[in-house]
Amino acid sequence: MNKFSSLILCSVIFATSVIAQTSKKEAPKGWHLMDKEKSGFYGVSIDKAYDFAKSKNLKSKTVIVAVIDSGIDTLHEDLKPILWVNKKEIPNNNIDDDKNGYADDVHGWNFIGGKDGRNVKENSLEVNRVYHMYKSKYEGKTINENELNAADLEEYAMWKKAEKKTMGSQEGGADVVIMKKFLANTKKADSTLKVAMGKEIYTGTELDAYTTKNDAEKKAKVNLLGLMKGNNQMEATNKEFITGFEDYVSGEERKQEAKTKAPFDYRGDIVKDNPTDFNDKNYGNKDIMAATSSHGTHCSGIIGAIRGNGKGVDGVASDVRIMTIRAVPDGDEHDKDVALAIRYAVDNGAQIISMSFGKDFSPRKDWVDDAVKYAESKDVLLVHAAGNDAKDVDTEDNFPSALFKDGKYRPNNYITVGASGDPTNGGLTANFSNYGKNEVDVFAPGVQIYSSVPGGNTYGNASGTSMACPLVAGIAALTLQYYPNLSAKQLKYVIEKSAIQPDQKVMKPGSDEKVNLSDLSKTGGIANACEALKLASTIKGERKVLKPALPKPKLTKGKKE
Repeated sequence: MNKFSSLILCSVIFATSVIAQTSKKEAPKGWHLMDKEKSGFYGVSIDKAYDFAKSKNLKSKTVIVAVIDSGIDTLHEDLKPILWVNKKEIPNNNIDDDKNGYADDVHGWNFIGGKDGRNVKENSLEVNRVYHMYKSKYEGKTINENELNAADLEEYAMWKKAEKKTMGSQEGGADVVIMKKFLANTKKADSTLKVAMGKEIYTGTELDAYTTKNDAEKKAKVNLLGLMKGNNQMEATNKEFITGFEDYVSGEERKQEAKTKAPFDYRGDIVKDNPTDFNDKNYGNKDIMAATSSHGTHCSGIIGAIRGNGKGVDGVASDVRIMTIRAVPDGDEHDKDVALAIRYAVDNGAQIISMSFGKDFSPRKDWVDDAVKYAESKDVLLVHAAGNDAKDVDTEDNFPSALFKDGKYRPNNYITVGASGDPTNGGLTANFSNYGKNEVDVFAPGVQIYSSVPGGNTYGNASGTSMACPLVAGIAALTLQYYPNLSAKQLKYVIEKSAIQPDQKVMKPGSDEKVNLSDLSKTGGIANACEALKLASTIKGERKVLKPALPKPKLTKGKKE
């Protein structure tokens, strides 16, 4: 979830050369919404989609989209009007008015908060949690796998994999040392530039436009600007960038510590539920904004930021309500929180769930699978980010995943999304995107995506499959708002079948190999809003309509009420 990719070290090392190079063409803000025929950019043709809806005199119906993420800026000018409201709940009375187990869940719920008002910010990695959880049981022991029952064999295999991943790479320690030095230099450069520019807060764009007055300022500018450009954060402020850099380095330090020391239980210290008991579910708090809502705010804006208000950015769907469910910290989320977040969204009326998170291990995948199956039974579409490790998820794990734990069942309400780009800003496939001919369904724009960020009226670029995922969720919402009778299965079909096949080969992420996009995903296509609406217009909807239970008549003697 961190803005910095696993390739940040390369960006750091080559920072000083970035400015001297001929830079690639900067894609315009909102390029992801554009149409290739009209603009030349490989966006999702949003204006053509609305023109099509208008030509058909289509009426719109509000769609509820749940965003399971880090939280949301509830005061943001482009998001405040589209927040989902639980009308059965009276705000701030500390009473669970609707009896759903969550008091004051007016706009959603925070599953990684404590009853005392504290919130989980940073967290450990699941791989390290798994390694230390079973370390005393298996380390140094002679294990005869033929003598283990099925459950223990599965547990042992998971632990061995976690052991290899936790202990295997020794070169990461040197990386941390180098990164800490660069972080210190970055802070020093920032101090110089704040004095030189006469302002405490400035963006990468503002820094780029600044004319230095001496060698010290020039050196500081080259160092910091190279980093900001290298990580596609020119719209970020110096404060946001350095905070993100600090968080990344801190996370890398925690990885190294995990080789010898069990990770601190950040979540347990605050949430205080029983993490091994799925029925212990009434925990968390109402603070969906918390202090770490940048990621969720950006994703929410991609889906539904108010269109046509002349502020910041336009979202994809014009008639949505965003239900915010906070379950994703800076680090790996917990399976229990993910499963309960999905169930909360379904039970409270969400029709689409956007999930921009992922990890390499899922010790309670059965809980998550059950929640996905529950969503499928209620006709709710789940859209998930493929991940940002440039790996083949047909052969390497990225959870949650569509294929169930038993290796047999694959739900019909689940879309996995890879990140595409544009030839002007790095190529048609994002170099960081995960891929998989069997496990990734479709690609969508995920490079330099401009959207809302916390601050009330603030916007910025971010890159990742985390951006591609809500873009597809937004297309699904747009389709459903005009064709409300489509089932989740049909929505999945429409988005995948209408995906545009590129007329050129693409780069296989993480390599210089050119391949067909069909080698990297099931559809071999990039999601397109206009084509989705066109295809939806040809399909008879099959959405399940759940009739509310009628109240039982109250009878009195000799009189019917």
